[in-house]
Amino acid sequence: MSKMRENFVRLAEARTNKALKMISIIGNLSNKNNYQYEKKDVEKIFNALQAELERNRKRFEAALVNKKNSGFKLEQ
Repeated sequence: MSKMRENFVRLAEARTNKALKMISIIGNLSNKNNYQYEKKDVEKIFNALQAELERNRKRFEAALVNKKNSGFKLEQ
C-alpha cells in the first residue's frame, strides 16, 4: 500500500471515528430531565450537520471528477 493511501486510511478512520463519537454525544442533549429545547432547535442541529456532510461529499466528488477529466495530454 502506498504511503499516501496509508495516510488517508489512518486519518480517515481516526477522524471518522472522532466525528461519530461527537455526533453520538449530541444525542445526550435529548435528555429532557437535564435540558430544555424545542423542535426547532433539534431541526437546526440536524440541518447544520446534514449541510456540512453534503458540503464534504461534494468536495470528494469534485476531486474524483477533476482527476478523471484531466484534459488533453499527448503523453502520460
